[in-house]
Amino acid sequence: MKTYCGLAFLTVATMGLSNSAVGYLNYPTQVIFKCCKLIPVMIGGMIIQGKRYGMIDVTACLCMTFGLIFFTLADVEVQPNFDTHGVVLISLALVADAVIGNVQEKTMKAHSATNTEVVLYSYSVGFVYILVGLLLSGELLEPIRFCAQYPGHTYGLAAALSVTGFVGINFVLTLVKSFGALLAVTVTTCRKAVTIILSFIFFTKPFTMQYVWSALLVTAGILLSTYSKNQVKMDAWIQHYVVHPLFTRQGRSIGKTEFV
Repeated sequence: MKTYCGLAFLTVATMGLSNSAVGYLNYPTQVIFKCCKLIPVMIGGMIIQGKRYGMIDVTACLCMTFGLIFFTLADVEVQPNFDTHGVVLISLALVADAVIGNVQEKTMKAHSATNTEVVLYSYSVGFVYILVGLLLSGELLEPIRFCAQYPGHTYGLAAALSVTGFVGINFVLTLVKSFGALLAVTVTTCRKAVTIILSFIFFTKPFTMQYVWSALLVTAGILLSTYSKNQVKMDAWIQHYVVHPLFTRQGRSIGKTEFV
């Protein structure tokens, strides 16, 4: 239960810090920091779980991070602004987010905890934290009045967001349990790039070459990550289908030259 209380605190902290940072940072700056989420998650895995990452993993992480930053910023005309308060707040949110993923992975693997168990205890305790905070700050009555004034919009949207949020967090926890926190964060971070790609299908918008080389960086990162996790099999495949036929052809060419 102590672990779930800690996860709940970190979940509330990352949401609160991220929302507070919005008041200090514009959209491009938030994008830069959110795309950098892979780096603290990787560092957290090394500290919390004792994982070791090779140079290929680090390079893949950096390629995906910078590729996503440039890909997303290609969609924005406003320049980023780095307000000190906002940077501190969103940095703390990223640290909390990195700890959450790694602690979830460690807990689920060590105690065979199910997705439903993690969601139930983490979010129930988190609800208590938020409720106590609202009571102490005296800010509970205002949202209650607002919901009473617009019940159809507020309660209806809250129900829809709760259902979709539950489905989403279950997918994320399945990824965390099956493949680890780093891959789960990679998938959730890349969804922004997928959103932009889909926007080209549904809306008319200008296309620049920044999208192309940014996408190539992300693709390179994904390929490197895949290679790192399947290095033995892929090395054997490359040796059999690429290196061996290449040297065979060269040997034949040399033989024909000598014969002539």
